[in-house]
Amino acid sequence: MQTLQRLLQDAILNPVDTNDYRDFKTALFSESENALLNFEPLNIGETAANPIQVLDFFSGAGGTSLGFAAINRIFPVFRFLGGCDINPMSAATYSRNYGTPLINEDILKISKNSDSIKIFLESINFDPKLPTVLIGCAPCQGFSSHRKTRWDEEDDDRNNLVIAFSRIVSEVNPTAFIMENVPEFLSNKYWKYFSKARKAFFDAGYTVKQHIHNAAEFGVPQERFRSVIIGMKKEFLLPEGVYTPDSYKTVRDAIGSLSPLNAGEASTEDWMHKAVAHKPSTLEVIRQVPHDGGKLPEGIGPECLTRVKGFSDVYGRLSWDKPSITITHYARNPASGRFTHPVQDRGLTAREAARLQSFPDGFVFEGKFDDIYRQIGEAVPPLLSCGIASSVLIELLSCEPTKAQLSAGNQPIDLPVSNSYSSVIAGIKSTRRLKNAVNLC
Repeated sequence: MQTLQRLLQDAILNPVDTNDYRDFKTALFSESENALLNFEPLNIGETAANPIQVLDFFSGAGGTSLGFAAINRIFPVFRFLGGCDINPMSAATYSRNYGTPLINEDILKISKNSDSIKIFLESINFDPKLPTVLIGCAPCQGFSSHRKTRWDEEDDDRNNLVIAFSRIVSEVNPTAFIMENVPEFLSNKYWKYFSKARKAFFDAGYTVKQHIHNAAEFGVPQERFRSVIIGMKKEFLLPEGVYTPDSYKTVRDAIGSLSPLNAGEASTEDWMHKAVAHKPSTLEVIRQVPHDGGKLPEGIGPECLTRVKGFSDVYGRLSWDKPSITITHYARNPASGRFTHPVQDRGLTAREAARLQSFPDGFVFEGKFDDIYRQIGEAVPPLLSCGIASSVLIELLSCEPTKAQLSAGNQPIDLPVSNSYSSVIAGIKSTRRLKNAVNLC
């Protein structure tokens, strides 16, 4: 730990263009992973003296910023300027945890022109002379595979948010920027939005790379695939996962220590560990689902489920010794997916959902339970953010990678992936199996 602290201090205070710190990337992630567990909300102005600014657009609760906050517990590097979100509860949660002003604004209005961007930056005390990391994880619903039956309709206005973010990047001129979204963002359907934004980044002098990551490879107890786009004004390596499938964190790792609850009960020790009071008819269905990964037996449950394809996971139970499925804001409702507790007859509590997303217990959510479940489900998993933040910081401090390092690292996705979410994931898992088979030979 002390060696890593000295390394970061020397690299930041005495930058040398020829130094390569990439051998410390895994160690930095490991330390930030441990530091995340002890997160506590920051006081107002606590990070004001740190050398690298962080500004988070579409911030939600602040899942992406948490990776940078974890690194701050190792060495004070990042100065949080604020999290901008159009939802007032999400903006309040960010402000509460990062000690920043509440920024409840619409990025479309901020990005309208150069003057509006400058006015916004002045309002949050942005310093153009300092290095800056700009985060812009636009809402993913417009790109989701769940909309594939409506792809011939008018484009979702939310897709324009990516273009708005690219205009802000061009104006702010950050040292690095990060975008995260669903895998479909890099699909044929939405490649035009990515391409338009990427051209703006290129024109502003950035090297841009994009890859699809499985959050489980960064210690998140959840198989959650996301596209991550990173830009820097230099050549760099993409983040690489640390965990392999045989070492993925599991549902048991995340929530096994929490006290058991019946439907409608609440923990006396943790207000977020409160189970929904399901209807008797819902409980009757849940009780017939086999424990530990079981699925809804045929002929059980509402008749509508048997008439429509694509609902095979509803009322299904999570498996104790596997990562969970993707956690969404519907996680408390067993009728919305595989969101039933492995052995207890109920949906997931907010604390369970938060832990499966890798949020530390010390993180404070603002709002009612509807707001909290939404903030959890929409967030970038903080442990995935630790991997991204560790990689970005090391790449910023290091000299440009060699050709050999570029060849050995994660390769950017240069062509659109399939429009189908299931096809994207199947392809990634097939590649993983092939790589494992080659390694065994």
